[in-house]
Amino acid sequence: MEEETNGMTEKKWFAIYTKPRWEKKVHERLVRNGITSWCPIQRIQKQWTDRKKIIEEPLFRSYVFVNIDYATERLPVLMVDGVLNFVHYLKQPAVIRNIEIENIQRYLNEKDASIELRSLEGFKSDTKVKITQGVFMDKEGTVLREGKKKVYVQLESIGQVMVVEFSVAHLEAI
Repeated sequence: MEEETNGMTEKKWFAIYTKPRWEKKVHERLVRNGITSWCPIQRIQKQWTDRKKIIEEPLFRSYVFVNIDYATERLPVLMVDGVLNFVHYLKQPAVIRNIEIENIQRYLNEKDASIELRSLEGFKSDTKVKITQGVFMDKEGTVLREGKKKVYVQLESIGQVMVVEFSVAHLEAI
């Protein structure tokens, strides 16, 4: 599973399941144990009856990413309180491609990551689309579900859906 480069084992990104609402705690504990970890966080405005507040929430519920040598660091990851297991795909630990991690990081770093929508009329389920602007420019995808406000982009290696809002002007049917 691990690739050797000049006698050194290459670290890869893996997704791990956490206890519900433990993503930030697990990330902090992994880092404290010397394990490279990333918990993608998004800033969301919440409205209460008396006030509005910006809060930070994990982008993927119950998931944290680790960049490890699976052979030597698997057990230390599993020993961290709050970690349930590695995400598996086809009975193997799911390796997350670097490009997927980079795309998520670019999306979260973009100043106006959540773009206001007008409408997505005409984009029915199974419609092939191409994004024409932003960090996902020139990426192609399939509309997984009809909606007037959101397009769902699937990360292939873990089968998770990341909700990304695009202006209809930034999409074209292919």
